[in-house]
Amino acid sequence: MIKFSRTALCAAIAGLCVNAAVAAPKKPAAKAEAPKAAAVADVAATEIELVHSLGADKGAQLQKLVDRYNASNPTGPKIVIHDRAWNAGATPHLMILGERDLPAFLSGPQRYRPLHQVMKEAGVAMETLRAPAMMTPTPFDAQKRLIALPVGLSTPVMYYNKDAFKAAGLDPEVPPKTWQELQAALGKVVANGQACPYTTTQPAWILVENMSAWHNEPVVTEGKKTSLAINGMLEVKHVAMLSSWYKARYLQLFGRDEEAIEHFSNGECAVLTAASGVWPTLQRQASFKVGVATLPYHEEYYGAPQNTLADGPAMWVAAGKKPAEYKAVARFVNFWLTGESQVEWQRNAGYLPLNRAGLLASESRLLAADLVNIHVGVKQLTNKPVTAASKASAYPQRAAVRRIIEEELESVWEDRKPSKLALDTAVARSRTID
Repeated sequence: MIKFSRTALCAAIAGLCVNAAVAAPKKPAAKAEAPKAAAVADVAATEIELVHSLGADKGAQLQKLVDRYNASNPTGPKIVIHDRAWNAGATPHLMILGERDLPAFLSGPQRYRPLHQVMKEAGVAMETLRAPAMMTPTPFDAQKRLIALPVGLSTPVMYYNKDAFKAAGLDPEVPPKTWQELQAALGKVVANGQACPYTTTQPAWILVENMSAWHNEPVVTEGKKTSLAINGMLEVKHVAMLSSWYKARYLQLFGRDEEAIEHFSNGECAVLTAASGVWPTLQRQASFKVGVATLPYHEEYYGAPQNTLADGPAMWVAAGKKPAEYKAVARFVNFWLTGESQVEWQRNAGYLPLNRAGLLASESRLLAADLVNIHVGVKQLTNKPVTAASKASAYPQRAAVRRIIEEELESVWEDRKPSKLALDTAVARSRTID
C-alpha cells in the first residue's frame, strides 16, 4: 500500500489515508484483441442496476451522482437506480444495504463478490480508508480488505432549532454540551410553549451504543462468545434519566428508525439526536435555522467525552455477474471515489468522507457552511484516541441485538421495567442469539 502525506485531519481520523494500489493488467497479446472487443460490446449493451433503501431525499442525491457518471461515460453501460429491496426481484449488480438487510443477505451461499477483488481484477486503483477502530467492521474481511464500499457512514450528532432556542431566551450559537445543560435548555423551550422539546432517531444506536463509547464504556465483552455489556452504571443512570424525561414529556419518541426527523424538520421538536448524514436533508426540509452540535455527555464521568462510532449502509457487489459487468462496476466505484464526487456526496447526502480526497475537501473553508456536520462528526470520532472500550463492536447478529435493546428500552419508556432490569434483560437475551 502506498501511503500519502497526511494533513492534520487526515492523520487525526486514524492514519487511514492509503491507496489500495492495484497492479495494471499486462497488455494482452494480439490474438486476444478480438475477445476483448467482444467483451466491450457486451458492456455497451448492459445496464448496471443499483438498488437502495435510502429514502426519497437521499435517493435523489444518489441519482444526481449517477446522472453525472452516466453523462461522463456515454459509451459504457448506464447505472440504473431502483429503490427496492435487494431480494425483491432479480439480483442487481450493486446493492446499498443497511444493517437490517445484512442478516438475510449474508446468510447461506455467498451472494457478494469482494470489492477489493473486483477492483484488482479490473486493474483499477482504489484509494480508500483502512478500517478505523471507531468504524463498524462489517464492510471489511479478516485481512482488513474492503468487501463493500461504506458509502453511508455517519455518527450521531445533536441538531437543534436555532429559532426555537432564541425565542426561549437561549443563545442559538452556544448549544448545550452536557446532558445537564440540555435538560436546562429543554426546560426553557417548554416554558416558551414547545410541545416536543427533544426527540431522537435510532434509540439503541444513539442512546446506548454511542453513549457508551462517548464515555469510554464498552458495548460488548469479547471472549469465547461476544455479548452485550450495556448494563453498567453509566447506561443504567442514563436510561433512568431519559425515562424521567419521557414521563415529563421532555423526550418524545416516534419510532425505532428515522421517524423523528420529520417531526423535527416540521418544527414540532426543538432538539433532535440523529446521524450526521441527516444534515443536508434538514437543510432542504426545515423552514428554520438548524444548528449542529456534538452529542451531549455526562460531565461527572471522568475523561468524557471519548469518541463516537461510525456506522451506516455500504454498497455491495453481487456475485455471479459477467467479467465485463464487473469492469463497469469498478469504473463506477472509481468515479465515486474521485475528489469531485466525494465533495458532491458529502454536500448533498451528508455522509462521511471515504478517502484522502474527501478528507481534504472537508477542510475547505469555502465548504465550511455546507459541511458543518462533517466537521462535528469528525471531531467526535477523533476527539480522543480510540480505546479497547470505545472501539466499534464486531458482535454477530447486530440487527437482532439492536432489536432486543429497542424492546427493552421501550419497556422502560412504558414504565414496565426499571432501567437496570431492562438493561440486564437485554444483556441476558443477547447471550441466547446464535
